[in-house]
This record gives sequence, structure tokens and C-alpha cells, in this order.
Amino acid sequence: MARSLMENTMKYPLSLLFLCLLPGIATAVTPSTTHDMNIELATSLAKETLEQCRKLGKNGVVAVVDRGGNPVVILRGDNVGPHNTQAAQRKAYTALSTKTATLQLAKNARATPDTTNLNTVGDLLLLGGGVPVSYQQQVIGALGVAGMGGPEFDEKCALQAIATVLPAR
Repeated sequence: MARSLMENTMKYPLSLLFLCLLPGIATAVTPSTTHDMNIELATSLAKETLEQCRKLGKNGVVAVVDRGGNPVVILRGDNVGPHNTQAAQRKAYTALSTKTATLQLAKNARATPDTTNLNTVGDLLLLGGGVPVSYQQQVIGALGVAGMGGPEFDEKCALQAIATVLPAR
């Protein structure tokens, strides 16, 4: 029995070599590193967004979503209309889904007839104030801002907050 095992091993040196290399092949494959929007980061971004808007004399709502479009944090300033909460969530979802700031997306949609129907896609809101949040070249979530006095103000507050909380890395 021992002799036939040895004979088979000698007959198939490439098979033996392949079997020896298999563990090395298996360990060469590694999972990707994924960064996520956690509650601490989302809270910091939301608070900083409201603070940036207060500096401009504005008040509104900020929604932060994770990479799956799920709301993580929603902060609403005092005396802000209730429709702004839904608008902020939809802006954040839109920015995440398209990986594009919603102010730019709205401009693109108006300029290109083929994309004007984006406004018929449920949950998308083609109105400025939604900004993707990236970390180490990965979109990890998005901010949606509403009620700050117009789409340009909404986006400005979000961009300033991101630059403050997550400086370029």
C-alpha cells in the first residue's frame, strides 16, 4: 500500500505541486475594506451642518443616510416646516443613489432632455441640498439639507460641514 502511494505521487508531480500551492492561492484573496457611516460620524456631520447654516442666519433640517440609503440621523432646527424633513431625507437619498450633488443633478436634468424623467423616479428629489459623503474614495453616505433658504444655501451648509468634519484625506 505504501509503495503504490509513493508510485502515484511520483507519477503526478504537477498535481502534488498544485496541492502544495493551494493554500498560498487561497490566502492571496482578501475581502475589500469598506468604510461606513456610523452614528458618531453622522451626528457630527448633522450638528456641524446646522451650525454652518446658523452662521448664515439660516435654520432647517439635515438628514444623514448610510451607504444603503437608510436614515442614520435627522436633526431639525426650531420652527422649520414639516415638509422639510421629508425633503432632506429624499435629497440625501438622491445624492447617495446617484453619487452626485443634487444641485448639479438638477442642473444636468434640466439641460439634457434624456434625463428630465429622473424626477419621476420614486424617492429621488432633483433639488439642491443633497451631497454625497466620501471617505478614502468611497461614498459612505450622504447629507440632505432643506429649509435653509434655497438649494444653494442648503448645499453650501452641507459642503462646509463635510469639509470641517472630514477634511480631505
